[in-house]
Amino acid sequence: MTENKPLIIPDLVALDADAGPGKEDVIEFLATTVAGAGRASSPDGLAADAKKRESTAPTGIPGGIAIPHCRSSHVLAPSLGFARLAEPVDFGAADGQAADLIFMIAAPDGADDFHLQLLAKLARGLMQTEFTDALRQAADAEEITRIVTQQVQPELLDDGAQAEGGAGGGAGKAGSAVGSAQGSGAAEPKEAAASSALAEGETVIVGVSSCPTGIAHTFMAAEALEQAGKDRGITVAIEGQGSGKIDALDPELIKRASAVIFAHDLPVKGRERFAGKPVIDVGVKAAVNDAGSLVDKALAAVDDPGAARVPAGGGSAEESEEGSEHWARRLQRSVMTGVSYMIPFVAAGGLLIALGFLLGGYDIALTPEGADKSVAEAVAHDYTLWGLPGSVEGAAGSGLTLYLGSVFFLLGQAAMNFLVPALAGYIAFGLAGRPGIAPGFAMGAIAVSVGSGFIGGLIGGILAGYFAAWLTGLNVPAWLRGLMPVVIIPLGTTLVVGSVMYMLLGRPLASLMTALQDGLSSMSQGGSAVFLGIILGLMMCFDLGGPVNKAAYLFGTAGLSAASASNTAPYEIMATVMAAGMVPPLAMSAATFLRSRLFTKAEIENGRSAWLLGLSFISEGAIPFAAADPLRVIPATMAGGAVTGAMTMAMHVGSRAPHGGVFVAFAITNFGGFLLAILAGTVVSTVLVIVLKGLGRNANGRKGAEAQAAAAA
Repeated sequence: MTENKPLIIPDLVALDADAGPGKEDVIEFLATTVAGAGRASSPDGLAADAKKRESTAPTGIPGGIAIPHCRSSHVLAPSLGFARLAEPVDFGAADGQAADLIFMIAAPDGADDFHLQLLAKLARGLMQTEFTDALRQAADAEEITRIVTQQVQPELLDDGAQAEGGAGGGAGKAGSAVGSAQGSGAAEPKEAAASSALAEGETVIVGVSSCPTGIAHTFMAAEALEQAGKDRGITVAIEGQGSGKIDALDPELIKRASAVIFAHDLPVKGRERFAGKPVIDVGVKAAVNDAGSLVDKALAAVDDPGAARVPAGGGSAEESEEGSEHWARRLQRSVMTGVSYMIPFVAAGGLLIALGFLLGGYDIALTPEGADKSVAEAVAHDYTLWGLPGSVEGAAGSGLTLYLGSVFFLLGQAAMNFLVPALAGYIAFGLAGRPGIAPGFAMGAIAVSVGSGFIGGLIGGILAGYFAAWLTGLNVPAWLRGLMPVVIIPLGTTLVVGSVMYMLLGRPLASLMTALQDGLSSMSQGGSAVFLGIILGLMMCFDLGGPVNKAAYLFGTAGLSAASASNTAPYEIMATVMAAGMVPPLAMSAATFLRSRLFTKAEIENGRSAWLLGLSFISEGAIPFAAADPLRVIPATMAGGAVTGAMTMAMHVGSRAPHGGVFVAFAITNFGGFLLAILAGTVVSTVLVIVLKGLGRNANGRKGAEAQAAAAA
C-alpha cells in the first residue's frame, strides 16, 4: 500500500442512513460498507472484531459522536467508514446523547506508524466543533470525503490528487470550514513545546494517554487535555502511547512539570520518568469526557501535600503485562498489594486503640482476676450513654471518659482483627484477581485461629493466590465458565489450601511466630536493641514508601497485636519505625531552608510543605528529592534514620499508635526521647545532604570550567 492512498472515499460514506436501532446494528452496517468498498475481506469478521472492542468500553463521546474502531486481520487497507444517521443511536457517551455521526476506524493488524498517525489526526479533529459542524452540514458523500481528507490527509488535496471513486481534488467550502480544525489536528511535537521559551514560572502539566487499541481515544484524550490547558492559560503536553511509534515527551519538559495526568486503559510505559510528581490517574474516557476537570484537579494537586504522587522507580503493577511478568516481580508486587490494603486497617484500628487508652486508661485492655472479659468489654456491654459507669473493677477511670475509651478501644480492636485476613486476602487478589479475595481472607482468618499471625497470613495468601490463579487458567466447558470465579475457584481454593493450612502448616507456622516474638523481646534488651533500631532506621529511609520501607512498617505494626504490659518490645519497635520514617521529609525541608541555592525551585516549594508531612509520619514527602538526586539524598536520609532508630531503641521509647507522628503524643511513652531521636537524625541527614550536594555542585563547576578552558585553547 502506498502512503498517499486515501483513508476515505465516497463509497465509504452513508448519509442520512437507517442503520438500525442499536449500536451493534450500526457496526454491522458500517462493516458491510467497508467491505463493499473493497477495504475488508469479511464484513462479518470486521464487525465481530469491532464489537469485541466495543464490549471493553463504549466508544460514544460527548457531542453526538461515536467512533467504533478496531484492528482486524479482515481489513485490507486502513479505512474510515462514515455514517450520518437519520435516527441517532446510543453508543454510551458520558453526556447521555445518542450519536448521529459515526466513524468506523478500521486498521489492519500490524498497521504501520504512518497510517496510525493519520487515524490519530481524525481522532483529534473530532474534538473540534468546526470539524463536526461541517460533517453535519455536508450535502453529499463527496463533500464528506473532502472534509475528512482535509483533516487527515491534506496533502492529497494540496497536490491535486483525487480520492478513489471520483472524489474531487478541491477543498471547496467544506474544506475551508475545517481549516482551523485541520491545523490543530496533529499534536505539536513535544520537543517543540519544551525547546520553545516557556515563560518564567509558567505552569506545566504533562501526562500520558492510551487506550486498548491505541488508535482513537488515545489521541482524543491528548487533544482534549491539551486544549483544556490552553483554555486555562497553561501548558499541557500529553504523550499518546498508541499502537505505533510513541512521540515521547521531552525530558526537560517533564522536569519542569508541576503535575502529571495519566489517562490510560493500558500500562503506562516509562512511569519512572514522572517519579515524585503529583498525579491524577484515570481511565482514558475520563479525559475525553471531561478534560477540564482533570486539569483543574492536577492544578489543585500541585499545592496539596497529601496528593497522590508517582512512586519512585515507577512502582506500578502496570509496568509489564502479567503474562510476561517475572514470577519474583509478580510475587513482590502482590505482597506489596496486600500490605497496602492492610495499612488502613492498622492505621484506623491502632489510632482508635490509642484514643481508647487516652480516655479510659491502659487498664481497659486487661481482664480482672476471676472475670471472663476485659474491662473494655464489660463497660461497653453493661453500660450505655444514658447509664454511664461509676466505679468498675480493674478500671482507674469512670463516667463518660471510661465508657467512650472502652468503645473506642473495642472499635480499634475489631479493625485490628482484620489485619491478617486483609493482608492474606489482598495478596491472593494480587496473584489471582477477584477470585482470590475470598479464599485469601479465609486463609488469613485461619492463620489467626491457629496462632500463626502475619507469617501464616503471608504464606496462606500466597498459596491461595497461586492456587486460585491455577484454577483460573484451566480450560473448562463454556457452561461452567460463569460459575468459575463466583463458586468453583473460591470453593476449591478454600477447601484445598485451607486444609493444608490446618493440617500441615498451621502448627509449624505458629511455632515460628512464637519464636519470632520471643526473639524480638530479647533483642529489645541491651545492645541488640540498638542494632535492631539501626536496621529498622535504614529500611525505613531506603526507598520511602517502597517495598523495603513497607516491610519495616509491616514488621512494626504486625507486632502490636501481641504487645502487652509485660511485653513492651512491639511498642518500642513501632516507635522506632515511626520516628525513623519521619526523618527524610523533615531533613529535606530543613536543607531547602538552610541552603536553597542547592535545590531547584520545585524542590524548594516541596520543602515548604515537607516539614508537615514529616511531623505526620508521611515518608513519601521526601520522594521528589530522592527521585531527582537519589545518590546524594538516599544515603543522607538512611544515615539519619539509622541514628534515630538506634536512639529510639536505646531510650526505650514506645508507641501504641501505628501512625500519626507527633500528633499521637498521648500514645507515646518517653515522648521527650522520641523528639530528641528525631531531631538528632534530622540534623545528621540535613548536614549530609547539604555537604553531598555541595560537593556535587563543586565537581560540576570544575568540570564546566575545564570544558571552557579546553574550548578556549
